[in-house]
Amino acid sequence: MTSITRLFDFPYYQQDKYTSIPDALVTKQNGVWVKTSTQEYIAKANSISRALLKLGVKKDDKIAIISSNNRTEWNILDIGVLQTGAQTVPIYPTISEDDYEYILNHSEAKYCFVSDAEVLHKVNLIKDKVTNLKEVYSFNEIEGCKNWNELLILGEDQGNQNEVEICKNNVKTTDLATIIYTSGTTGRPKGVMLSHQNIVSNVLDSASRIPFEAGKSRALSFLPICHIFERMILYLYQYYGVSVYFGEAIDKISDNLKEVQPTVITAVPRLLEKVYDKIYAKGSELTGIKKKLFFWAIDLGLRFEPYGANGAWYEFQLKIARKLIFSKWKEGLGGNLDLMVSGSAALQTRLARIFAAAEIPVMEGYGLTETSPVISVNDMRNHGFRVGTVGKVIDHVEVKIAEDGEILCKGPNVMIGYYKDEKLTNEVIVDGYFHTGDIGEFDKDGFLRITDRKKEMFKTSGGKYIAPQIIENTMKQSRFIDQIMVIGDGQKMPGAFIQPNFDFVKEWAAIHKIDVGTTNEAIISNQKVIERIQEEITSLNSKFGHWEQIKRFELTPDVWSVEGGQLTPTLKLKRKIVMEKYIELFHKIYN
Repeated sequence: MTSITRLFDFPYYQQDKYTSIPDALVTKQNGVWVKTSTQEYIAKANSISRALLKLGVKKDDKIAIISSNNRTEWNILDIGVLQTGAQTVPIYPTISEDDYEYILNHSEAKYCFVSDAEVLHKVNLIKDKVTNLKEVYSFNEIEGCKNWNELLILGEDQGNQNEVEICKNNVKTTDLATIIYTSGTTGRPKGVMLSHQNIVSNVLDSASRIPFEAGKSRALSFLPICHIFERMILYLYQYYGVSVYFGEAIDKISDNLKEVQPTVITAVPRLLEKVYDKIYAKGSELTGIKKKLFFWAIDLGLRFEPYGANGAWYEFQLKIARKLIFSKWKEGLGGNLDLMVSGSAALQTRLARIFAAAEIPVMEGYGLTETSPVISVNDMRNHGFRVGTVGKVIDHVEVKIAEDGEILCKGPNVMIGYYKDEKLTNEVIVDGYFHTGDIGEFDKDGFLRITDRKKEMFKTSGGKYIAPQIIENTMKQSRFIDQIMVIGDGQKMPGAFIQPNFDFVKEWAAIHKIDVGTTNEAIISNQKVIERIQEEITSLNSKFGHWEQIKRFELTPDVWSVEGGQLTPTLKLKRKIVMEKYIELFHKIYN
């Protein structure tokens, strides 16, 4: 059995343990799911390694990958590059050309692989300014661009396979494997250096928390692989012999779920919010007894506590709700979904309860790119799941809470440091502990709870501390509110910028025969819309202390997005940019 110490050991381990899985990696091409077996995966990765060596790629060279969707080629290339001792630099496809230029220059990337014509266009715009870049290859067939198949053909001759084996043997577990540039909510992206050991240890130390039936599970992968969360999960899938199907695009997820019928997916809270809102909207359209039953089940689900804590009568009712209502939710998500893993941002507790009640539990975890990423994660088994927490810390990782409440982490998962930035590295890693920038606490049973981002907390002019994330997550429970940013640093009271859920507002207006116009600008200036959102704010404000309550708000006509600059690629708020963008609204609130 292959011992796993480096990332490229995973496919070989899969081959040894599960023989060759016929659908190890599956991508849809021209409407057909094309399967790649473990054996083919390894063979193609070796072809890539042989080709790269023929091109003169050496140990510690950097190879950039920019793909707008997850696909088999990404994984083959990843293993092929790593076997040579070179490193991969995955880049978010949605960032600006300026950031492309910065990352490609900063990492000194020798080659760049792109998925499609759109990404190629962005790279071509800045290619002349990237001095180290020798060539760009594409996964799709694009006229005027070299195709990655040329490398597979170049590597067909196995004459230099021995050289590949020597390179592999020279890669130590502590060697750098990848540089992941964090999108960051402020400033230039930071290059997080992760070693083979960082990610391998994280996979193996998280493995015991995931209730997979080895060799029998099927995953649908659609979160960007350039993010360490999905990438680490993909190695974990390989470890457990999971068949991995790559989703076509976010807007095709519903179709792909029905086609693939996965047993597991990973998701971010924003996506789960949208899934729940969609289910809720469908339920609202029902009539008579069906509608009553739907909302009875919802009410039941929102009170869910694991391990029968609500007593026998509740469990009896839940059994009926699962049979009559929740089973249809499961059908809508493919019919076989047993598990969702959530990370990247805080999950609303109502979603954790309702999906667990529907027998599709969400395993919420916590971590950062700098920690490869998992620090802690929930596990439904053995009483390892608690609503409102991010679970217990994984094996071989140590967490302590600093005096100011900051979460500090130590372990084999903590990054080597930031690429070419020793000063910043030394600021965040002190005495072996990585300072996460998150505020949290342990409960009496060792479950970790995240309360806010240290940098995002602010003080009102009255000296009261405000934790914006908690307030924002609560406010987003309203179907009228799609995005919100709480403001008020140094001001007498908290305020907020709000992007309404325009689709829902239109539905609400149609039901109540209110003319809100046809544009977002008309909607946000409609007095009845403003009054209705005020009702929602007033109701949800009651959950907070007087000093934390949102006293004034302004609506924005823009839909906040990655492209619009309000969100990072992992859908976190870019607070500084949002503030700059809506500075006039800020003055309106506080003047």
